[in-house]
Amino acid sequence: MAGAAEDARSLFRAGVRAALEAWPALQIAVENGFGGVHSQEKAEWLRGTVEDYFMRNADLELQEVEDFLGELMTNEFDTVVEDGSLPQVSQQLRTMFHDFQRGDGAALREMTSRITQRKCKVTATALKAARETDEDEDDADSVEEMEVTATNDGAATDGVCPQPEPSDPEAQTIKEEDIVEDGWTIVRRKK
Repeated sequence: MAGAAEDARSLFRAGVRAALEAWPALQIAVENGFGGVHSQEKAEWLRGTVEDYFMRNADLELQEVEDFLGELMTNEFDTVVEDGSLPQVSQQLRTMFHDFQRGDGAALREMTSRITQRKCKVTATALKAARETDEDEDDADSVEEMEVTATNDGAATDGVCPQPEPSDPEAQTIKEEDIVEDGWTIVRRKK
């Protein structure tokens, strides 16, 4: 019986690894060194920490998992995840943990395989923007915006890796009535 439990634990460990390696926000943070020079080591540590978190907390709610992952990303990688992937990754991890608790190795293998097949390769590039503030402004307070491009390694994505829409200049037009008095511009898509 202990062998079956250890096998299920190793399957859960593999599932956690697959889910975190397929998470674009974490990939970008690691590849761009948002966690400092030890970003890769932090990603390895994160996998073990997430696994331990589930083992110590048997009945986690989805919001608790989201909060935990969001806090780890903020504290370790100085990254606020706002791409909508946090609930998805949290749900994957929670589902795998429930499969682990039931001892359902087949479900764990299947979900890990599905996540691995849909894994995206993401790249982030800094956007060049004109500075509208004084050049004397302290750079420590500045925020760098990133443009993210996701590509799949040839597998079907089922919407997991959305491709960015082409920036067609005619796709968005700015009309004079769309500029409001406080300087904001309302951008509408052509239909």
